[in-house]
Amino acid sequence: MIRILLADDETLIRDALAGLLSLEDDLEVVATAASGTEAVAAGRKHTPDVAVLDLQMPGLDGIAAAQQLSGEVPGCRSVIVTSHGRPGYLKKALAAGVAGFLPKTVSARVLADVVRQVHAGGRYVDPELAAEAIGAGESPLTPREADVLELAAGGASVEEIAGRAHLSPGTVRNYLSAAAAKLGAANRHEAVHVARRHGWI
Repeated sequence: MIRILLADDETLIRDALAGLLSLEDDLEVVATAASGTEAVAAGRKHTPDVAVLDLQMPGLDGIAAAQQLSGEVPGCRSVIVTSHGRPGYLKKALAAGVAGFLPKTVSARVLADVVRQVHAGGRYVDPELAAEAIGAGESPLTPREADVLELAAGGASVEEIAGRAHLSPGTVRNYLSAAAAKLGAANRHEAVHVARRHGWI
């Protein structure tokens, strides 16, 4: 029996997935969670074989939760299921050791097969997402530019970003204009949009 931890902040989706996976003879959902933080706690308590994690959740996102689970729950492998299949997220997930990455548009049968494949030591990446990631290339942003742009995404002023990032306002402006130039954007708002579309922030 393959023991599964299921984490999604949307109750309806979480319950539906749990119900569908439980119909499989060799799969058992041993715990569910509504956030990345809850998922890590549930992982410690129930020691699942496979964690099926939503990418975007409150607290820790799916990638951060997968990283923590791999360190704290030996033998637990992670699958990210997402409605945000952007190339940058796929690359981050693979770099974090995630074994499966697929969109929420797949059938329950495909998800069950991916869980089995990952449990057996394999990896699975949705072919369309893989092709997109290869086509998109690497992020042109430095880690600092990406951090500053992410802070700008919430609509914070240059002074607020400077305070949060422990930088001078002038340095923040330089990072924002460099990021906009690299992304071919007219301003920081457009730069945020471009970076988000590619999953670079």
